[in-house]
Amino acid sequence: MTTTIDPAERTAPSEPAEEELPPPPADEEDIPVPPGAPRALLRSLLGPHRARVTVAMVVILVQQAALQSGPLLVAIAMDRGIPALREHDAGPLIAVITAYLTCALLSTVLQWAFIKVTARINQDILLELRGRIFRHAQRLSLDFHERYTSGRIISRATSDVDALRELLSEGLQELLTVFLSVCYISVLLLVMDWRLGLVSLASFLPLALIARSFRRRSRKVYRRSRTSAASLIVRFTETMNGIRPVQAFRRERANEAAFGVVNRQSATAMADGLLEIARFVGLARATANLWVTGVVLFGAFLVTDGGLELGVLTGFVLYLRRLYDPIDQLAMFLNSYQSAAAALEKIAGLLAHEPTVAEPERPAELPAAAGKGREVHFEKTRFAYRTGKEVLPPFDLALPAGQTVAVVGATGAGKSTVAKLLARFYDPTEGRITLDGVDLRELATPELRRGVVMVTQESFLFSGTVAENIAIGRPGATREEVEQAARDIGAHGFITELPDGFDTDVRKRGGRISAGQRQLVAFARALLADPAVLILDEATSSLDVPGEQAVQRAMRTVLAGRTAVIIAHRLSTVEIADRVLVMEQGRIVEDGTPAELISGAGRFAELHRAWRDSLV
Repeated sequence: MTTTIDPAERTAPSEPAEEELPPPPADEEDIPVPPGAPRALLRSLLGPHRARVTVAMVVILVQQAALQSGPLLVAIAMDRGIPALREHDAGPLIAVITAYLTCALLSTVLQWAFIKVTARINQDILLELRGRIFRHAQRLSLDFHERYTSGRIISRATSDVDALRELLSEGLQELLTVFLSVCYISVLLLVMDWRLGLVSLASFLPLALIARSFRRRSRKVYRRSRTSAASLIVRFTETMNGIRPVQAFRRERANEAAFGVVNRQSATAMADGLLEIARFVGLARATANLWVTGVVLFGAFLVTDGGLELGVLTGFVLYLRRLYDPIDQLAMFLNSYQSAAAALEKIAGLLAHEPTVAEPERPAELPAAAGKGREVHFEKTRFAYRTGKEVLPPFDLALPAGQTVAVVGATGAGKSTVAKLLARFYDPTEGRITLDGVDLRELATPELRRGVVMVTQESFLFSGTVAENIAIGRPGATREEVEQAARDIGAHGFITELPDGFDTDVRKRGGRISAGQRQLVAFARALLADPAVLILDEATSSLDVPGEQAVQRAMRTVLAGRTAVIIAHRLSTVEIADRVLVMEQGRIVEDGTPAELISGAGRFAELHRAWRDSLV
């Protein structure tokens, strides 16, 4: 035999090495956010749009200058235009009115231009961000997806992106408007009268303290809000994906109660956010009104004393209203900002997470194959999950090219882990796995996926036609090649009986056809891919007897000449294998041909006798 088994491996360890999934994430802490990652993400998104951002900034600068000239022109009209009109000189007043109308028209046109430019920038950024999340989620390794639920990834690409959309489409415009208006008005107030100007600007100190308090208090609230929104999506997605067992076991009330808990948590977080906004707006409004009252009283004193013109005081009051009116806008911006900051943090954490199965820096190429199959070697291979729990102790295993090997054992023995390591869904903790002498870690993913194909117990079919699902094995295949693959597998008959034949839409998860038919489509896909190594992970365990027989006929066609690893629960599947490996607690305890092991007195012989007795 080509297998090397350490004598120590035949001794059962004191603690079983169960094949277990990594623990579920505690929450957002499961994906740490590197320092500066949100800022780096934002810069990378804005970088390609620098020119348009510059244009938008120039437009809003001019627009705000035109808009804020209104009260100043009113003051000039009162102090210069109206007195001149009393002396029958309408020129100054007409000039002021013309200037006022021109500024109003210019402000309107520039506001439209600003909204148009920023809207295009915003949509391009959101389009790129959603694409990044989707592409990155597909790149991430299997261990990540087993820990991080699909509902949370959906939340990152939907509700979190929507939070950023609100900030980009409304919040940033409000921020720029408020910031520029404050800058323009502050300068104009000091120019019109430095005494009233200083009194007015002194209000920024209490307003800044109120805003700082709001930001500090609301940051925690909005982080909790984003987390609760993700929990809602996770709960809803899991329930809808498992709707059959939910209804079969009458889980509706229990699920409704569990959903109600996360729903209330989400509502509470949202309500807390609204309360923080209300607190900020109320305190800021009260401060602004007190300051306006004080400025008006001080200005009235100066006018009475002859130290200030009435038009200047009128313009001052108008500017003060414009200075404090954006408080509501500022509150909405801070609301959008805190929500978007929490969302950006979570998205940045996801995008900064690198796959544990990394692409090689300098990919190697496989040597030319002598036949359909390739040699596989496990060399001192050991595997443990990130929790430290060892699943596979170090072992050596050689699979000659073209050999079909069945791996059997109890649940948790490590069979599927061997398959996932060979498919490079995981990398071994120690040792290496080679394909014709080349370490799997040195192969580029496309090269590896062409050489190694895995067919799982649940053959996943995508929404689309039967032909499209088969063609996934080799996207460039012609229609004739697709149909020939189905014919070779034995699936051509049932496919042609479907309403539209190969063009029949199988719908979500292939729900329009039976489990056995889905498995045959998956085998046709694998045959079309023409891999050198084929992994069948319990491909017949969920089928009835007729379905199993059809799939076993297809298996003989697919496996011919290829190196194959069959993870088997049913011993009927083992009969087509050249060799059998028996695993217990992560170790290979028996290795031989089916006939050799059946005639012996080991674990496989016991399993075989029990299986034969069950058929009587």
